[in-house]
Amino acid sequence: MSIDPKKRLKKDRPMDSVTIRIPADVVNELREMAPKLGFGGYQPLIRFYVGQGLRADLRKLITEANSEKAVATKLRERGVSEDIIKAALAH
Repeated sequence: MSIDPKKRLKKDRPMDSVTIRIPADVVNELREMAPKLGFGGYQPLIRFYVGQGLRADLRKLITEANSEKAVATKLRERGVSEDIIKAALAH
């Protein structure tokens, strides 16, 4: 999983079309909220919300991976075998 922040800043990134079912009342609220938040429509607001959630989850996963690497390194330094480290880190 790689994150290239420069690619995320490009305005002309390729787009895929997706279809999702969202309750009508939620779509109506998104339509009302979008201009209040400075968005040109509800679809850019949805993209913003999805991107925001994705970035939060990616940060969490990266933090967890870095934490696991640090723990594994400390265990190796203390002479713990790779088999035990792998078993301890298995999810």
